[in-house]
Amino acid sequence: MSSYDVSALRSQFPILATEVHGEPLVYLDNAATSQKPRVVLETSRNYYEQLNSNIHRGTHYLAQQATAACEKSRDVVGQHLNAGAREEIVFTSGTTDSINLVSSILGYSGTIGPGDIILISNLEHHSNTVPWQMLCERSGATLEVIPVTEEGAIDLVAFHRLLDDHQGTLKLVALTHISNAFGTMLPVESMIKEAHRAGSLVLIDGAQAVPHLPVDVQKLDADFYVFSGHKVYAPTGIGVLYGKRALLDSLPPWRGGGEMIQKVSYDGTTYNDLPYKYEAGTPNIEGAIALAAALEFLNDLGPEALLEHEQILIRQAASALSSIDDLMLYGPEDRSGALSFNIEGIHHYDLGTLLDKMGIAIRTGHHCCQPLMSRFGITGTLRASFACFNDTSDVQRLVEAVEKGSSMLR
Repeated sequence: MSSYDVSALRSQFPILATEVHGEPLVYLDNAATSQKPRVVLETSRNYYEQLNSNIHRGTHYLAQQATAACEKSRDVVGQHLNAGAREEIVFTSGTTDSINLVSSILGYSGTIGPGDIILISNLEHHSNTVPWQMLCERSGATLEVIPVTEEGAIDLVAFHRLLDDHQGTLKLVALTHISNAFGTMLPVESMIKEAHRAGSLVLIDGAQAVPHLPVDVQKLDADFYVFSGHKVYAPTGIGVLYGKRALLDSLPPWRGGGEMIQKVSYDGTTYNDLPYKYEAGTPNIEGAIALAAALEFLNDLGPEALLEHEQILIRQAASALSSIDDLMLYGPEDRSGALSFNIEGIHHYDLGTLLDKMGIAIRTGHHCCQPLMSRFGITGTLRASFACFNDTSDVQRLVEAVEKGSSMLR
C-alpha cells in the first residue's frame, strides 16, 4: 500500500458512512463524480453563512471579501496547473462548458473554416466530440478520428499518418488526457508536440487526469486545458478553462452580459480584459472557492503517494476480476482511474443493479462514449473508478459482489 493513512482519510468523507440496502457503501463511481471531503463541505457552507455576496464592483464589506476569496481561488487553480499567468484561468460550469466555449470562439473568429480539419480520438467523451461536430456543421470543417488499438490504446501510427495527410489544413487536435471509459492514458505531451509541428492548436480534456495526476500545462504546452471541479472533490457546476494568454487575448468573447464588458453604449461595446472577457454574468462564486479548497486538499495528500495508492488498487482489481470466468477487461494494463469490464452473456445493467443491492456503487452503460463502445461491438460496460479514499477492502467487496452477482445471473 501507499504511505498515506487511508483509514484516516476515509473519515474525512462523511458520505462513506452511508448504508445502501443495509450494506456499507463502497463508492467506485468517481469517474462520474467524486465524493466531497469535509473541508470542501465546510468551505461551501462557510461561504453562504459568512461571505455570500456578488463579486466585483461592490464597495461593501461582504462584496470585497467574496471577491477576494474568489480571486484567490483563481490563483490556487493557476498554481495547481502551473499556468503562466492568473489571466489564463477562466471559470466555467465544467469541462463540457469549457469545450463549448473554445469551439464557439474558434468558430466566431474564423480560426476554423471551410476545408479545415479537426482531429479527435476514438476515446473521447461525447463532450469532446459533439461540440466539434457542431462546429464542423457551422463552419464547413471536417472531423477526423484517430482510431484505437484492440487493447484500447491510442493508435499512434494512425495519428502520425493523419498529421501527415492534413498538413496545412489541420487546425485543432482535441484529446482526452485519460479516457473516462477505459482509463487509457494518452501520451499527450508528445502528441501535443507533434500536433504543433503540424501547425495545429491543441485542446486537452483533463477531466479524468486532474484528480489522479500532477498536471503542468506549461510543460505540456497545451493551448487549452479543461477540467471539472466535481471530478476532483469540489462541488458540481464549477469548471476551468486554461488557455494561453496570447491566444485568449486574440479570440472574441462568446457570451455577452455583465462583467465581460468595459463600456457599453448603443454605439458599441468594449470588452473586459482577461479572464473576465469570458466570464459573463454572475459566476459560481461558492463553487470557485470550494474548488480551491478541493485542490489544496488534493495537494496535501501528495501527488506521488496518491498516484501510487490508486495504481495499486486498480492493478489489484484488474488482477482479481480477470480470474472470473468469461470476464473481459477493456483498456491497456497501464490504465488509470477507471477499470471497465463485461461478463459474457450478462448485460452490464443487470449486473450493475445486483451490485447496487450489495452496496457497491459503480457505473453501467456507454459512459458517454458511444463511438468507442461501437468500436468494440458492445453497448456498454461496468466501470469501477477509484479515488483517494478507496482501499483494498473496497476492491475485495467489488470482486466478491461481481462473483456472486454473475453466478446469480448465469
